[in-house]
Amino acid sequence: MRRINGLATLSRALSGSGATEQRLGQLALMSTCSSSSNSHISSQKLADRLGLSRPSLRHGVAGTMLFSVAASFLAQEAHAKEPPRSEKFLPKEVVLYQYEACPFCNKVKAFLDYNNIPYKIVEVNPISKKEIKWSDYKKVPILKVDGEQMVDSSDIIDKLFQRINPDSTVPDGDEEKKWRQWVDNHLVHVLSPNIYRSASEALESFDYITTHGNFSFTERLVAKYAGATAMYFVSKKLKKRHNITDERAALYEAAETWVDALKGRHYLGGSKPNLADLAVFGVLRPIRYLKSGKDMVEHTRIGEWYTRMENAVGESAGIRE
Repeated sequence: MRRINGLATLSRALSGSGATEQRLGQLALMSTCSSSSNSHISSQKLADRLGLSRPSLRHGVAGTMLFSVAASFLAQEAHAKEPPRSEKFLPKEVVLYQYEACPFCNKVKAFLDYNNIPYKIVEVNPISKKEIKWSDYKKVPILKVDGEQMVDSSDIIDKLFQRINPDSTVPDGDEEKKWRQWVDNHLVHVLSPNIYRSASEALESFDYITTHGNFSFTERLVAKYAGATAMYFVSKKLKKRHNITDERAALYEAAETWVDALKGRHYLGGSKPNLADLAVFGVLRPIRYLKSGKDMVEHTRIGEWYTRMENAVGESAGIRE
């Protein structure tokens, strides 16, 4: 259905206090916690990339030929998403408690979206956390599957993988395991120093966080400006903690390191994304359309892989409460 809709669209184109500091720290978890929903590439973007938006190519033989090429491209990208969802795993209710900008939450969402598992999204207020008062676990993500609580993004994904593939064990190959650990132990730590690198970028990031997060009007105003100011200075400490001298250089290096790991393959998993692909994509998704993410795509080779992942993961399977 997604491919048909995409081709139809393309066809039309042819035609202060300690408490305050603690709360600000909780806000910071929205980017470094233990899309977003409209992040997949549209057919119009594809038409622009292929030059189909130019008037001279909208009609005639050239337009027809390019339409065929574009249709083939969409078919190949759609083929990458062959949901491995098992008939043995048909939960009645899946609920994700999250922060919209949290990279670990986005890891879980990437897995759910790729596997076409419908889920409800509950946006947690990072200050009061009233949405998860029922749980002894006070971090996000928390996933409830038919009432069963699951915590820790990697553990959640492992459990879901086993339920989707009951006859298989969680992939533990050295390569896939290595890069999943790299995401949690290195890549996520490069993100905060980048999205809070300057005053303007810190404001941009908190504008995204407060717009998509669960805040009252007053909390939104306080969080945006106080949070951005605080995280601008905190990011400098994070640079030192993680031995980062130049945050952009570190981000670009991480992106290039990942592309090198692909070794010319479409995905680390080969013809289809594996759990490492989904992890990298998930943690990068919140920053993709911030200045840091745009710079990353412009100055590294990661863009083509990221676009393939957008198409493979597809639209969000989540529904906000």
